[in-house]
Amino acid sequence: MQSKILDMHGKPMASSYAGAGSGLGDQLAEWNPSLKMADAGLLPTLQQGNARAEDLVKNHGYANGAVQLHVDNIVGSLFRLSYKPNWRTLGISERDARDLATDVESAFREHAEDPVGCYLDAERKRTFTMMVRETVATHVILGESMASAEWIERPGSLFKTSIKMISPKRVSNPNATTDSQFLRGGIEQDRNSAAIAYHVLNPRYGFSESLNGYGYGEWRRVPRETRWGRQQFIHTFEPREDGQSRGANKFLAVMEQLFMIDKLQVTKLQNAVVSAMYAAVIESDLDSETAHAMIAGATTGDEQMQQGLANHLAFSAEYHKGASVKMNGVKIPHLFPGEQLNLKTPGNADNGFAALESSILGYTAAGMGVSKEQLTRDYSKVNYSSARASMLESWRYFMGERKVIAAGFASSVFSLWLEEAINKKIIKLPRKAKYGFYERKSAWCNSEWIGQGRLAIDGLKEVKEAVLRIESGLSTYEKELAIQGEDYQEIFSQQVRETEERKAAGLPPPSWAMAMLLNEAETPEEPVKKGEAA
Repeated sequence: MQSKILDMHGKPMASSYAGAGSGLGDQLAEWNPSLKMADAGLLPTLQQGNARAEDLVKNHGYANGAVQLHVDNIVGSLFRLSYKPNWRTLGISERDARDLATDVESAFREHAEDPVGCYLDAERKRTFTMMVRETVATHVILGESMASAEWIERPGSLFKTSIKMISPKRVSNPNATTDSQFLRGGIEQDRNSAAIAYHVLNPRYGFSESLNGYGYGEWRRVPRETRWGRQQFIHTFEPREDGQSRGANKFLAVMEQLFMIDKLQVTKLQNAVVSAMYAAVIESDLDSETAHAMIAGATTGDEQMQQGLANHLAFSAEYHKGASVKMNGVKIPHLFPGEQLNLKTPGNADNGFAALESSILGYTAAGMGVSKEQLTRDYSKVNYSSARASMLESWRYFMGERKVIAAGFASSVFSLWLEEAINKKIIKLPRKAKYGFYERKSAWCNSEWIGQGRLAIDGLKEVKEAVLRIESGLSTYEKELAIQGEDYQEIFSQQVRETEERKAAGLPPPSWAMAMLLNEAETPEEPVKKGEAA
């Protein structure tokens, strides 16, 4: 029984907010959710929610497409390092910082993007970009991504730093221990809810229950970092509340709708197939009593009835087989006496299904942070302005995910590699630097990441827009080329090389270079001032 607070006149007091009251007609009276901390609401059903999300991605086209949409827009085909040491803090010149960045970017890409050796991956299956793509995909499906830093010596590799990708499904409390203040969701924590170590289950293969933390296997305790501060475990997710230990997958808010739309599609398809199977039926004039007697006798074993039914059906079939009448090549049915032809036309195959499906997909797209057109790959009902607006909204979301998830993981991996490269003297820091690597680690490891460029609906309009922003001083070549997924330094260097090669081959300069030369030639010379030598 719900208690009510009454005023001095015995009437229920109005709530400060309508949403906290009982609502019109007491519609909200039975809606009494309890306030819980993030872990209390997530951890008890974490494995079930992740299992359902994973099943959706395996068996549902839209769910699988949503994951791929995130991966392609956030990461793309190459995740480029743009190394930017904080040269002001480190006390080095900008020129020294640029020279260092050139060396670091070249050395990192050579090691990280090696498609043959794959030495950065402990399993030797992935390049660095592939690892980042897996990180984003896992974050969408399971709400977080995990990896451990390993030290592996391999012939042919200059570096021992390797990254072991770890499925979040493997991190759990040892032996299904109940969550406590200092151990939640397989993560040891201090009194400030900061992670200290992670417990990773190594299952005995062949026992599927082991991934749920109740079966066979052994747990390995992995510290978050070493005593000198080198990161050992990389846990990437975006917390929504203080004290949150694990991440919530992207499908939890829309899982019910996605699951039901799949069932609805299958049911609708079956109905359409059944409706289309029968074009016509022949109805007999046999009275119900006689038909019932013949069928009942046939099913109960009455030999006379069985023989009568068989004779009737055989005679009817023989009659239809021989009754072939045609006029001008068109067959005319000649029916058995007492029969009539009843044509069956399929009913409305849609019957409002398209509108319902569109509504559910719009709901799903909103919950996933993408536009409906991107989720369905259907742009037939939008114009240029609407399509561009929806894609820019999604782009803003993708950029946030790139910064927090993809770049967060990539920066952790890069800092591990850079530490080893500096200690091995493969990368040499400028001599004039005021601080060493461990004194200002974040300043030495500061970097940005360039992923997939933004899709251009009308390339000409967007190029003109970019040119105007640069010429008006509102943007730079670095920013505009990063939007396209390119590194401006690589573009500039390539332009210089191509211009020199065209000149050596006797070809005219590119059109943009020719325009610059013409502008310089048409610029009037500054007049000589009085008293100066001409």
